[in-house]
Amino acid sequence: MDNYINVDQNMIVNTTIDDVAVEWHDVRKSPISLHGLYEPESEPFFYRIPLDVAAATSGGVDRLNRECTGGRVRFSTDSPYIAVRATYRAVGRSSHLTLVSTSGFDLYIDGEYGSRYVKEFRMPYDMVDCYEQIIYLDSDTFRSYTINMPVHACVESMEIGLKPGARLDAARPYRDIKPVVIYGSSIVHGTAASRPGNIYPAVISRKLNVDVRNLGFSGNAKGEKVLVDWMATLPMSVFVCDYDYNAPTVEHLEQTHYAMYETIREKNPELPYIMISRPNYWTSIRNQEEILQRRDVVMYSYLAARKNGDKYVYFIDGMSFFGGENQYEYTLDGVHPNDAGFLRMGDCIGTVIRHVLEKAGESF
Repeated sequence: MDNYINVDQNMIVNTTIDDVAVEWHDVRKSPISLHGLYEPESEPFFYRIPLDVAAATSGGVDRLNRECTGGRVRFSTDSPYIAVRATYRAVGRSSHLTLVSTSGFDLYIDGEYGSRYVKEFRMPYDMVDCYEQIIYLDSDTFRSYTINMPVHACVESMEIGLKPGARLDAARPYRDIKPVVIYGSSIVHGTAASRPGNIYPAVISRKLNVDVRNLGFSGNAKGEKVLVDWMATLPMSVFVCDYDYNAPTVEHLEQTHYAMYETIREKNPELPYIMISRPNYWTSIRNQEEILQRRDVVMYSYLAARKNGDKYVYFIDGMSFFGGENQYEYTLDGVHPNDAGFLRMGDCIGTVIRHVLEKAGESF
């Protein structure tokens, strides 16, 4: 590692900020806003669903709930630089994922014409439980920013650092509707994106300027009743059901998929409800017959709902995501989308969400 860094100095990651003065602001305090997390202003660390619901669902969901994927920090400032200082309860590392994705942050500028990526906050390879890093901007123009939180790490506290005396105000607001809620597997969770802003729920949030709650639980989204009952109580403008991949068997999917729809529909009679089948038919080298059987289960739920008169249910065929001449280039491992795959999913699912919101009266 040392030899590699000595060869390419661009790989050096500084863990302290010594060259400029920095004024630190707790992200839990106004006018900074937090999104995609469960009551983040008052809880002792950042997580996504109530701890008692997570524990009652399964041990896996209890652990993964503490990973703050989909969490966003939003604010506006005229500071010519933005720093991050974070402490961790757990740091995610994986042999096939980047550290920027598992445990880092990335920064976007939000404006009238959408959001654009600025730079990532990289964690040093040997970081254990805390670090700080700074991004220098091109000017001191007053602008709105979003910082995406790590995909596979448990962040305990976080501050943003600005030039002393810089203006700090609320972020450019999201569209004035309830959040889009997305429930699903490691694909929803964001596994295999190169950085947090590239996961498909984040792509949709930027594409449509909507708040999104990421309820992806890598390997552990199995449609458990206790979690479904809680999700049914959430304020939401659209619900996306994308857990096909984590159902242990076709039979399990049959037992839980339509039942989840019925539970959420009972409490949300006109909520747009989007069902998605798994995307890896074309990239899988085995189990293609089972993938088709699972697709049939999801399709059956959709058709049964339509037959019963539901005008607010939609189906997206996962087989449509990775077709074409480059169909084998959209995943890391034949299963998890890479950045190109996540972008395709975000564009496709985002287009459907836009359509259902337009039907509900939203203008874009």
